Amino acid sequence: MLTAGIEWLSAFAEFIWGGEWGDRRLLPVGIITFALVGAGLYFMVGLRFRPFRRLGPAFAALWRGRYSQEAGEITPWQAVSTALSGQVGTGNLAGVATALTLGGPGAIFWMWVTALIGMATAFAEGSLAIRFREKHPDDQYHGGPMYYIRNGLGASWHWLAVLFCLGTLISAIVTGNMIQANSAVQSVVEAGSSLGVTVPGWSVGLLLSALVFLVIIGGIRAIGAVAGKLVPFMALAYVLAAAVVLAVHYAAIGDALLLIIRAAFGLEQAVGGIAGYGVLAAIRAGVARGLFSNEAGQGSVPIAHAAARTNNPVRQGEIAMVGVFIDTIIVCTMTALVILIVPGQFLSMGGTETVTYAWQSTDLHASAITTAAFAQGIPGGQWIVLAAQLLFAFTTLIGWAYYAEQAIGYLFGDRSAVPFRYVWVVFVFLGTLVLDVTGLWLLGDLSNAAMLFPNLIAILALSGVVFAMAKDSRYA
Repeated sequence: MLTAGIEWLSAFAEFIWGGEWGDRRLLPVGIITFALVGAGLYFMVGLRFRPFRRLGPAFAALWRGRYSQEAGEITPWQAVSTALSGQVGTGNLAGVATALTLGGPGAIFWMWVTALIGMATAFAEGSLAIRFREKHPDDQYHGGPMYYIRNGLGASWHWLAVLFCLGTLISAIVTGNMIQANSAVQSVVEAGSSLGVTVPGWSVGLLLSALVFLVIIGGIRAIGAVAGKLVPFMALAYVLAAAVVLAVHYAAIGDALLLIIRAAFGLEQAVGGIAGYGVLAAIRAGVARGLFSNEAGQGSVPIAHAAARTNNPVRQGEIAMVGVFIDTIIVCTMTALVILIVPGQFLSMGGTETVTYAWQSTDLHASAITTAAFAQGIPGGQWIVLAAQLLFAFTTLIGWAYYAEQAIGYLFGDRSAVPFRYVWVVFVFLGTLVLDVTGLWLLGDLSNAAMLFPNLIAILALSGVVFAMAKDSRYA
């Protein structure tokens, strides 16, 4: 009976995320894809394409926000860095590679589309987070979807806020904690093995747990301070490393971009199969992985932005949309181009033949594809990816710790936050001991949906407030 229940939950998760039930395709894309893209388009039109018109000023506001002294806990710069600590993660390494293997080069185009649309959703989340946040007796600001559900929609919607918090708590422990810790430790163990060194996974887990504890025990101000320095550094370092690879292979960049565009519309045989099937595969993979990477609409990012030192919800909404742009349009694109343009000899079909590019190999999966491409691209490229994996995992662990803390604080009171930080560290270590994370991914998919749907219901119900704030001259 337990096995049957797990199989049903797995099929349900596949349906809401991918539109498939077993071996049957019931929808061209998953329900979540329809919901997120639909909401993004609605806000984009309602905001009169503000994300496009205001992207430059939003970057300028982010830069000025390094030293804000307005009401709040952390500067707008630290707020977006904290948000990016969760956004820039395994999705930028493994997610991009998986999108290419599932949907071909055209998937990258649809990742771009998803990000550009998602910027409008992020604006709505960020502005509502400031508009409906609260200052509690602990003298700190608290906010996020649970607060704009309760304070914006009314007490009768409290059940929806509770559902969001439960989804956030489970998603944080599973995907923002245990899977991240497991991925980081496995990367170190495998790197050691390649050098002929046996690295005990538990020892790496203890060190990682200790480092996470040293940051999160100081609360959001410590998390924001670390994220404000580490996240920009790691993102810039990774982008520069990718730029070096692209500079070495600059002659192939134009062809790669053309391949992405042509494949997105079924005009390139590299996608494989019939043009129509190729387009659907590209859309499904690109949209799903794009949403996984930038988290627009999921409801996690506004929790970080609610702590920003600002009295201007519109300005923080614009800063929130910058995070989506950085995550997908910049970081994911650099990863994709490296994978697409670096040639080599990669085993495929069980090692019976070789292919030209890592993403075409059936022997490589997820982040292993990115690692292989970087290793071929520049000497020591595999160590660059390893360093990125470790930094991305660490910053995700500290960023999602705050999201989980805010969720449990809403459910059980602010005093539960500090004890929960110790529980969080325990789960970090437990995650390093898990041998098979398949079940964790299933639980993560379901809990992510439990976050996403309450958040989408709330921001759509409050869309009138979002549009009114965007037009309010006080926030210009």
